[in-house]
Amino acid sequence: MGEIKPLSELKPGQKGKVVKVAGSGATHRRILDMGVVPGSDLEVERVAPLADPIEFKLLGYHLSLRKEEAQNVQVEIS
Repeated sequence: MGEIKPLSELKPGQKGKVVKVAGSGATHRRILDMGVVPGSDLEVERVAPLADPIEFKLLGYHLSLRKEEAQNVQVEIS
């Protein structure tokens, strides 16, 4: 089993599998609706200055999350 880190700590080019999406409310639901669900594979594409936002590729799409949102997504690094 690989190391588990928040999505906000991954560097460009790193790949992983979503393990857990923490949080609640509308933001949590929006993240899940975008396809960021446990078992999904993703790859970090770019991290903006000050790490906000983080752009990643998931299910063939390019998505962005703010740093505070990405901290709620736990990823197993592959």
